[in-house]
Amino acid sequence: MTRDIVNINDYIILVEESHAQQTTIDACVFDEPLIAVAFYGEGDVDLTVKYGDTQKDYQHTKGLALSFYADDHVQFIHTISALKSLQCIVVATSISNLQALPNHEGELFTQLLHELVHPSDHFVEGPNFFMSPAMLGILDQVFNNSYEGKTKMMFFRSQMTALLAHFFGHLASTKTSTIKAQEREKLYEAKEILSNNLEAPPSLSELSKQIGLNSFKLKKNFKALFGVPVFKYLQNERLTKAHHLLSNEDLSVQEVAWDVGYDSLSSFSNAFAKKFGYRPSEIRK
Repeated sequence: MTRDIVNINDYIILVEESHAQQTTIDACVFDEPLIAVAFYGEGDVDLTVKYGDTQKDYQHTKGLALSFYADDHVQFIHTISALKSLQCIVVATSISNLQALPNHEGELFTQLLHELVHPSDHFVEGPNFFMSPAMLGILDQVFNNSYEGKTKMMFFRSQMTALLAHFFGHLASTKTSTIKAQEREKLYEAKEILSNNLEAPPSLSELSKQIGLNSFKLKKNFKALFGVPVFKYLQNERLTKAHHLLSNEDLSVQEVAWDVGYDSLSSFSNAFAKKFGYRPSEIRK
């Protein structure tokens, strides 16, 4: 487990990353009451929030942006395993510090996170949603950058500003979701099926049958919940896994392309370059 705390522009930034071969439990609390947004990357780690006799569980965290208010009575517990690693960035500030935030950013909290600025309990959950490809790209760059020293801090500061801008932009432009809880669970199931079958994913009609939701609702509500169409999500997952394999495994570009379901090396290379800004062969140069 690596846990770093950085202070940038009157924000407290908590960066957590952990990979485990055996299931481990990591718990933490905040020293003071904070308003925060947690941005989850790879791993789909399980999160439990506990305070007093109250407990709330989050089992689908991969790509989740979760806003909340929490005081020092609240315990955040991550269950980390070989299949569910942890990548999380928490951007936080205190209520008393809102007016000191740069560029009148405190007004965004007051307008769009009103229930957090005026909390009614030890823990208050604010808006949450699954991040857009642009936000996921920022998170991926933060966890995989190779900068050092002052350059790293400059880069880090810019990425935190970009993440918050995307977060508040999403809140300002979207209405409250009308997707029923039962349909949400089916969409989570569809997302998991795709993630577990990158090499040979089901067709849209096959996926609809597996989760028991018609194709129209699957397409419409998948995009509404996760921010991207079904097979755009699949492509992003394939390319993200490919980037990980190329960075960490001794495999050729062709082998990686096959591993994530691309028959054509040129199609894979073009898609990879469009997403990351460089070709897969350049990773190991």
